[in-house]
Amino acid sequence: MRTRKQPIGLFLAAVTFGLLAWLCVGPVVAAQKLTPAQAKDHIGEEATVCGVVASTRYATSSRGQPTFLNLDKPYPNQVFTVVIWGRNRAKFGKPEVDYKGERICVTGMIDEYRGMPQIEASDPSQIKVEREGKSERRNTQ
Repeated sequence: MRTRKQPIGLFLAAVTFGLLAWLCVGPVVAAQKLTPAQAKDHIGEEATVCGVVASTRYATSSRGQPTFLNLDKPYPNQVFTVVIWGRNRAKFGKPEVDYKGERICVTGMIDEYRGMPQIEASDPSQIKVEREGKSERRNTQ
């Protein structure tokens, strides 16, 4: 004679399997790297965007003294921008010099400003320089 415990056991096994699968696959999905061109389709998401810093600008006379790192194409045709606000700049050293021409990956929340996707970097750990298939963090302090 069957008992009612068998369907509950199957249910718990299915839930456990689903949870384990989510825990294993979740980090892989979150670690997906986007190109600067793909970033526009991921506004509001936490992601990593990788590209070559084609132009930079430290806007000393602008409010907030932002530093802009434009990926893949130089301003005004940039595809994606990394913004480092003046209040955080000291942590990065001279990002407009150090990152220019480098292939970088930046991790953070993708938002947009005037239709252009961007990530605001507040800590150097968000930006990694990629060299010959490996990435490295810059020690800027």
